[in-house]
This record gives sequence, structure tokens and C-alpha cells, in this order.
Amino acid sequence: MKTKTLVSVLTLAMTGALVAGAAEARDQIRIVGSSTVYPFTTAVAEQFGKMGQFKTPVVESTGTGGGFKLFCAGVGVDHPDASNASRAIKKSEFDDCQKNGVTEIVELKVGFDGLTIANAKSGPDFKLTKGQIFLALAKEVPGPDGKLIPNPYKNWNEIDASLPAEKIEVLGPPPTSGTRDSFLELVMEPGAEQQPVLKDMKKADAKAFGNVWKAIREDGAYIDAGENDNLIVQKLGANPKAVGIFGYSFLEENAAKIKGAEINGVVPDFDTIASGKYTVARPLFVYFKKQHVGVIPGLQEFIVEYASDKAMGEDGYLTSKGLVALPEAEAAKAEAAAKDLVTIQAPSS
Repeated sequence: MKTKTLVSVLTLAMTGALVAGAAEARDQIRIVGSSTVYPFTTAVAEQFGKMGQFKTPVVESTGTGGGFKLFCAGVGVDHPDASNASRAIKKSEFDDCQKNGVTEIVELKVGFDGLTIANAKSGPDFKLTKGQIFLALAKEVPGPDGKLIPNPYKNWNEIDASLPAEKIEVLGPPPTSGTRDSFLELVMEPGAEQQPVLKDMKKADAKAFGNVWKAIREDGAYIDAGENDNLIVQKLGANPKAVGIFGYSFLEENAAKIKGAEINGVVPDFDTIASGKYTVARPLFVYFKKQHVGVIPGLQEFIVEYASDKAMGEDGYLTSKGLVALPEAEAAKAEAAAKDLVTIQAPSS
């Protein structure tokens, strides 16, 4: 009898907790993550709010890494429903999600973005190679005898006489940013491979090679400008000799004030990014908690809106914001997976 009474009490307590939880549930979608994906998700959120059925989602720019920390911290109304990302989720982040009960994750690949190095319209023109960018920004570079030394370059023309005779001053993303991760992988690693000594190092000791291309100089030539890419654009206007690193959408939105550098002989624009000619490009993502569907009002409907052709298609409203659309077949596949709330498996790395 006592056992039955205890079970009844526990059942009532659990029911009460669920009712209380439902009463306290958010009526507004909350999204965190990448500053690069932020303007695209904000545009979808605003469009979604205008439809009138649900409140406009709240979108915060926390950086890709910071977004995943918040997203993977747990399930429930105290945790975000989605996370923007300028790179794919890492295995370590996926594992954190699983450990904290975030076991069903829907991945939406929304399009492509090109990383750009840009400066003010009134500043010098930059035509750079990945090798030159590596020499400008690496913490250590090969010295005259082939041994690694602290980066000695102060001006661009010290790297190559064809470059501007200007101080190396680069405003870039912090370590928590997906843009920083992508920049390292798309520019610094291949730039390091262009140095014969480091190319040999990669063959002999891949770990030591990785330590070199992942280390950005800390002597003031590279300035951690935070997660606000719009702030970098503003600073470039105030200092025409400086350059900034950010996504292509910010270059396009501010084309009247800033210009993109040519990298490996190709300028960043919609066509060169979409075609793959511009090799400093990456896919963009939004990750959703399937476990929040049916709990947070409008979440499934928001996913469908984001994945729709009218949003991220070739003629969708996100292309006017600078998004480079996925190929038609890939976009159709992404839309179908999002509608069906298909969850992802653990990434390999």
C-alpha cells in the first residue's frame, strides 16, 4: 500500500512539474551562434514574424564556438533552440551535445560564403597569395637559415616588393569564431604549405606543422576585433591602411565603402564563390534541436521557412543579403531533410 501511495505521489509531482514547465515555456524561438550567419537568420526571423502566426525569433551573435557551447548545454526552455555556424559542427561539440541530452540535431546547410580580406575604398589595392598572407600573420615563419623565427615582418612590402608599403594591420575574428577556424584552414594551412621548409615539416611531423599554421601572431599586427563584423567595417573606414577579415555578405552590403582583396588571382564575388574559383569559400549552417519541436511554438514552421526556395534559393530573399545559394539539387535535398527533421550522426572529426 505504501509503495502504491509513493508511486501516486511521484506521479502527481511529475505531472505538476510538467504542467509548470509548460506554463513557463518560451513562446519565442531563441537562436545563437555565428556572426557571419547572423544577418541571414535575422532576415528569415523578420520574415517569419511578419507572417503573423508566431513571434519574431530572437537571434544573438555569439560566434560559432560560443553558440555551440550554449546550444549543447542542454534541452529545455533555458537553452537555445538553434545555433548558426560558419562551419560544420565538430565531433567534440557533437559529443558535448549528446552528453548533455541534446541527442537529436537537425543540420540545415543554407548556402556558401566567401571569406574576404577587405579594406577601405580609399586604401591601397591588395593582390595577395595565401603564402603571402601566411607570412604576414603567422606567429612564426621560416628564417633565412630555414629555422622558425618570431614573425619579423612589419610592412607588407617586406614580404614582397609588389605589395603596398604599408604597416601590416589586420582586424580579424577571435578564436571562438567559425570565421577564424575557416580562415586558418582555407588560408593559413595552404599558405604554410607554400613555404618549402614547412612543406617538408608536414611530411616529417604533421603535428608540429599544425602547430605552426594554427598560431596567429600576437605582437599587434593581428588585432582580435571580436564577433561584430559590422564593427570591423566601421574601423576600416576610420583607418584606410588597415584590412579586415570577414564573410562576403559584409563586403557586399558595404561595397560603397570597402573593397575585397584579390587572393590567388581571383576577386571575391557571387559568381567566383558559387563556381569554386574563389578558393576561400565555405558552407554555412544552422543547427536545430529536434527535441524542442512541439515545445517551442513555431520552431518547425521556422525550419521550413528557412529551408524554403523563397528564402535560400537562387532567387530567394537571402541572396540579396549576400548569401551564395546552394546548387539547385543540393538545395532541394537540404529542404527535404529539414522538412522531415532528419537528424545527423556523429561527425568523424
